Amino acid sequence: MDERQQMTFKMGLTVFTLVTLAALFNIRKYPNMAETQWQLITFCILAILLYLIPASLISAELSTGWSQMGGVYVWVKEAFGQQWGFVAIWLQWFQMTIGFVSALTFIAATFAYAFIPSLADNKIFQFIICVVVWWGMTFLNFRGLKTYTRISWVFLIIGMLIPAILLIVGGIQYIMEGNTVQFTLHPILSDLIPDFTNISSIVLLLTFVFLFIGIEMTATHANEVKNVEKNYPLAILVAGAVMAIVSTIGSLIVFLLVPAENLDLLTGIMQAFEIIFVGYPWLASFIAVLIVVGSIGEVSTWILGPVRGLASTANDGNLPPVLQKTNAVGIPVNLMLLQAIFFTFWVAVYTMLPCGINSSYWMLLALTSIVYIVMYFFMYAAAIKLRYNHPEVQRAFLIPGGKAGMWLVGGWGFLAMVFLLFLSLIPPSQIPFTGMSTWHYVLFMIGGTLAIVAVPMIIYRFRKPGWKPLKR
Repeated sequence: MDERQQMTFKMGLTVFTLVTLAALFNIRKYPNMAETQWQLITFCILAILLYLIPASLISAELSTGWSQMGGVYVWVKEAFGQQWGFVAIWLQWFQMTIGFVSALTFIAATFAYAFIPSLADNKIFQFIICVVVWWGMTFLNFRGLKTYTRISWVFLIIGMLIPAILLIVGGIQYIMEGNTVQFTLHPILSDLIPDFTNISSIVLLLTFVFLFIGIEMTATHANEVKNVEKNYPLAILVAGAVMAIVSTIGSLIVFLLVPAENLDLLTGIMQAFEIIFVGYPWLASFIAVLIVVGSIGEVSTWILGPVRGLASTANDGNLPPVLQKTNAVGIPVNLMLLQAIFFTFWVAVYTMLPCGINSSYWMLLALTSIVYIVMYFFMYAAAIKLRYNHPEVQRAFLIPGGKAGMWLVGGWGFLAMVFLLFLSLIPPSQIPFTGMSTWHYVLFMIGGTLAIVAVPMIIYRFRKPGWKPLKR
């Protein structure tokens, strides 16, 4: 495929659905979800109601009304101006440099579990693997969109869907053979209902939201989707349904098989596979390799997705010329290198945190959630305002009910984000935070968020007229 063909490459419904699944579907959060035991069913339903439904509907309407490159940047800019659009897309992009520390540490721990189990909880080993994989996939993505899509869906099938199916089928067979499980197979209503009077016990709801979070990120690829008006919302619907069903069943298998006191948030999946395939350690190691491959494919998807949205702001002069550089196939190489540097910084922060593996893992996950939540405030507010400011724009997908319907969906999504922001500031009772007080935890979250939000505002304040590229 030559350069011009790469630049005009279009994804059909199937490929785009697989790319969406590759970006969002993963099995690394199953141990987190399993921590809530039978309550995970209720938590998953809450995540769908609080996040997936409003975020999917809003992003579908906005992306089919403003399908040009930029996604949330274009939407927020049209509603509130260029500065806030830049802040929104920066947050969408920057959170990924934090959040994918958890993805890469999962890769490192799973890889170690297969070959050198003693290194699974070694932070230095995790640091080395994280940096090598991220930088390697960064350079590979310089090859362009065709390479990106091939990596995404092939790695998804090999390393995510196949292990998830093996976990579910193998786990069900293990249980049906009469083997001992850790909890009752016949839960009563009280087993399913979280203790809403104890706020710290429901903080793990964030894990379930994070299962779907980023659904709007796929809007940055709207230009590359055939028949975007129909295929974009349909792909989101299919991907969301697959993730919800498979993840709920997979997490149930983990919590039923692995003793709660031994469950590790990084290697919990492999603990379940060792139980299912007891006597066949080579098979568990082989599955670990598949999972590593799939997780690398997920990383590849996110390495290129959000950064392309941020790169689109260069047309308005929001980035200095050095960060506007693209290669022959339109990939923003210098931005991706900067992204890799930020990621390396956050891996170093993770490595140096004084608390244990599980608590360090959770802290970066919570910080990622807060940064992303701030971005969603902008997105939901923009969707409501654009119904008033630009009613003339044709949206192939329109939230029904007129302005009242938009207020219902957008307002619900906004209030849900307020609630989730509050949860993000509370350490979960299920995870011990040895060596760190609650106040240190809260200060880390608030201080980190304020610093991240301040950066794009400073960049915008000091931007120069010469940053805006000349029109050709």
